[in-house]
Amino acid sequence: MPESLKNIRNIGIMAHIDAGKTTLSERVLYYTGKTYKMGEVHDGTAVMDYLEEEQERGITITSAATTCPWQNWIFNLIDTPGHVDFTAEVERSLRVLDGSIAVFDASEGVQAQSETVWRQGQKYHLPSICFINKMDKVGADFEMSVNSIRDKLAAHPVCLQIPIGAESTFEGLIDLVEMKAVYYIAEKLGANFDERPIPDELKPQAEKWRHDMLESLAEFDEQLMDKYVHNKPVDEELIHKAARKGTMAGKVHPVYVGSALRYIGVQKLLDGIGRYFPSPLDRPEIIGNKPGDIEQKIKVKCDPRKSFVALAFKIINDKHGDLYFLRIYQGTLKSGTRVLNTTRNCKENITRLFKMHASSREIVDSVRAGDIIACVGLRETITGDTVCDTKNPVVLEGIKFPEAVISMSIEPHSAADRDKLAGGLAALRKEDPTFKCKYDAETGQTLISGMGELHLEILQHRLTRDMKINVKVGKPKVAYREAITRKVEQEGKFVRQTGGHGQYGHVVITVEPLLDETGNYQKQIEFVNKIIGGSIPREYIPAVESGTKEAFTSGYLAGYPVVGAKVTLIDGSFHTVDSSELAFEQAAVIAVRDALKNAGSILLEPIMKLEVIIPDSDYGAVQGNIISKRGMITDSRIHGKMRTIDAKVPLAEMFGYSTELRGITSGRGSFVMEPLTYEKVPEQISEKILAGY
Repeated sequence: MPESLKNIRNIGIMAHIDAGKTTLSERVLYYTGKTYKMGEVHDGTAVMDYLEEEQERGITITSAATTCPWQNWIFNLIDTPGHVDFTAEVERSLRVLDGSIAVFDASEGVQAQSETVWRQGQKYHLPSICFINKMDKVGADFEMSVNSIRDKLAAHPVCLQIPIGAESTFEGLIDLVEMKAVYYIAEKLGANFDERPIPDELKPQAEKWRHDMLESLAEFDEQLMDKYVHNKPVDEELIHKAARKGTMAGKVHPVYVGSALRYIGVQKLLDGIGRYFPSPLDRPEIIGNKPGDIEQKIKVKCDPRKSFVALAFKIINDKHGDLYFLRIYQGTLKSGTRVLNTTRNCKENITRLFKMHASSREIVDSVRAGDIIACVGLRETITGDTVCDTKNPVVLEGIKFPEAVISMSIEPHSAADRDKLAGGLAALRKEDPTFKCKYDAETGQTLISGMGELHLEILQHRLTRDMKINVKVGKPKVAYREAITRKVEQEGKFVRQTGGHGQYGHVVITVEPLLDETGNYQKQIEFVNKIIGGSIPREYIPAVESGTKEAFTSGYLAGYPVVGAKVTLIDGSFHTVDSSELAFEQAAVIAVRDALKNAGSILLEPIMKLEVIIPDSDYGAVQGNIISKRGMITDSRIHGKMRTIDAKVPLAEMFGYSTELRGITSGRGSFVMEPLTYEKVPEQISEKILAGY
């Protein structure tokens, strides 16, 4: 196996908005020699925030990838957005990475979106390192931040460093592995630092934290355990070995500390990434399956000599042709190769391969297992598709994205814009899996849906500014859902018999609510086949299931999709000549639509998880405002002079909230929200919504 594969680290930086991810990325690029001038987010010069929209707003919207060397390691680095509206960018990045750096604001600890991205990382069993950033900020509290990681994320933080000072007195850190004090030289942009003996007044504190570190790591190495128990000196290599083992098992999360803005602590973090994160060879084998046969499992190994397998995880619309990002899981890929897309069952050509550095690209001839690269030439492939060797087909698990919660109408200004708009929307849909658009035949409007107001606003800007399409947009609307409240049995018949070959399908189904253990409606539709005795031949059952699911895309009350329903096929009949898949699909549609009329349909609305950070003096006014929006406060915490409120609020009440909150708190309040669940709309509000439908 090539030695260099052991030195690759595929890593992502994830965090709550404004925790300092992009600033950290800029420092990493500078110290690894990838850039020669540090970009700054506040100046709009950050390399990783290369879109005009990102530079104007000072936020990350799209995940940017780059490759940079550090000592003997090669880091494939992805900087992800922190804003909840762009959670899909985080999801698809974490799906293809081998480790994640979770960045926390030292004055806030774990925040709402920190929890979301952490959960996303844990879903893919990603080893994580924690970086407590902004130790120079007013209110910075290292111990509080570490405790919040332990309590809120149910994680296992193990501190390998502690800060020297905090806020304006923050000047460096103590390395608990080497037991040295490290001071950074700001004039040299932190590229140089002094290692000195630990000051006498900090020695007791350092000894205590080192004792805690060794106690946590001892269970991962017998030699270390022996030395720890017998109070013998422990050498650095043993500590590194135990920390790597614990990190890769997901049982330890090493904690580093610093201030990316003031250049403190970044190089030590880079050393930790190289030492403790797995290479592609260290990650467990990926299990795929044979196309069309989910029972037949195929192991995919990180081996450049085996047949090629990759996952497409991101697409960027480009005037020179769409750019596809691939994670290569097995084999070697050369430019000019014909590949098979097993998800869509079509053959594609990969004409060119690139190593990416944010928006710039470097042409390469070939790539191999473990690499993250970009390519052009694919046409039918979309996010989450598997591409592989044409002779050895395999399908990998795709990427699941959250449902859109907000929609608005969009119309072209002129006939010339109408044609361009269809192409522009198609390009955005291909690029962004959480963006949906559909034409409403009743109103004659095109509706676009996304993850939030900011998401739709930025997509609108992409159309007008980047694609030069003039559009008018309506006010944002909530993506309601419908559900049923009682079980009904229903028959559905589709009969067209007029001499010769006709159509005959007949089904009997029951439809009932599908709830989770907390009593909330589940998101999916469940189909169960209970036909015995062959009253409907087996080959028609998939058509019945397909018709069932199609019928639920439009509900009885106002045409919103139906969620949380279980359909059981209990009986039916067929005709030896006239029955067909189409007939049974239509019979199922008829049965479901008739059942919905009698199943006590109700309207559901998206409920958001809201976190508001405000001056404590404004608590009463903000609390009253949340309650007036049908909100429910679930928790409230004080940190210094600031207060954090957690609440559940219907999305319908939250339009324009940023302006309201700024007014109440004189511009000092901030908030984030993310989709939580769907709940029943109160009767009087439901009547108003349906009256306006």
